[in-house]
Amino acid sequence: MDTATALGHLATALAIGLLLGVEREHDNARDSVRPAGSRTFPLIALAGAISAAVSPIALGVGLVAVAALVIAWYLRTDEAGATTEIAAITAFLLGALAWDRPELAVPVGVVAAALLAAKRPLHRFARKVVSDQDVRDAMILFVVAFVVLPLLPDRPLGPFGVLNPTRVWWLVIAVTVIGWAGYVAARAFGQRWGLLVSGFAGGFVSGSATTAVMGRRYRAVGAAAFPGAVAVNLATLAQVVAVTAVAGPSVALRLLPAAGAGAVVLLLEVAWLVWHTGPADTDDETAVNRPMSVRAAMTLAAVLVSFLVITRSAAEWFGGGGVVAASALGGLADAHAAAIAAASLAPQSIPVHTAVLACGAALATNTVVKLVLATVTGGPGFALRLGGWLVPVVAAVALGLAW
Repeated sequence: MDTATALGHLATALAIGLLLGVEREHDNARDSVRPAGSRTFPLIALAGAISAAVSPIALGVGLVAVAALVIAWYLRTDEAGATTEIAAITAFLLGALAWDRPELAVPVGVVAAALLAAKRPLHRFARKVVSDQDVRDAMILFVVAFVVLPLLPDRPLGPFGVLNPTRVWWLVIAVTVIGWAGYVAARAFGQRWGLLVSGFAGGFVSGSATTAVMGRRYRAVGAAAFPGAVAVNLATLAQVVAVTAVAGPSVALRLLPAAGAGAVVLLLEVAWLVWHTGPADTDDETAVNRPMSVRAAMTLAAVLVSFLVITRSAAEWFGGGGVVAASALGGLADAHAAAIAAASLAPQSIPVHTAVLACGAALATNTVVKLVLATVTGGPGFALRLGGWLVPVVAAVALGLAW
């Protein structure tokens, strides 16, 4: 390694240590005893780089020395936490990594600094936003995913060879994780943004069910429920593009103009509604059901398998028109599952444009279901007004599909 390159690697290690040290000193500014800060951390990272440059033995000795030092810090400060001490060891290892792989050490160092700086938001998220039941649901699904997924056969099975167990389970995981993200968002911001955030986040879990909830809330709070009811459809469009990107990227790419046009119209409508009605503060947590459970995952898997078989059978017997019709019927139950089924067949079994039309048909019939539920729960007035807001959205999506 030439001198200029070596100096660059050492400078990288020094910069990473300085980044971590400044953050630690800022975080510990109120403490009377600061074991390490903006000078110590750069020196630790630099020591890691020098040790890596000398020899593997020197690197091991240096790591042991730093570990002994941080243990002494921990015993001296007599604090329950050990974040600064662990950060010091991380700085040493990042300095060593910067000597051989600076292009990898820099992003890892930035991520480490971001984690250190996000202390309060992360603590609030872990203690107040996520409940014990949420953690159990997430852990169960993650275990099922990482244990079951490798055991599933990755080959076509079933009628017409349309069922690939590995691919179906990946789709189940993708849809469920998206729903969980929306659920957590509602838990995190529901107190601040009320029904607006609950409506948008709930759309990722179940657009139809959330529309029904907004109809019930309309009877209690009036017009304040409309921003959330309209925002449900923004989540539906976003999720259709996301899940079709997993099932059939070419279909998702063709859907982008239509979904983008509809999203722009929805954003403008939501902004206008919020400006004129204002978001409602609400403690109602029924707008978003817990999406992450084994039962929900297995139910979704069964729905996906059924739609895949039905859609593939329609393509085999009736051609592209049968796929569109099957997707339209599927949209009455679940627009996302119907869209996944159509997208997974393109371009091998059906043309991409046919799959795109099938996704549009699923969205259209799902919109009809939402309006029916809005009539039942919120009354004809609520449904008519909601339908009036959705007409421009449907037109924008239709133009995008025809483009």
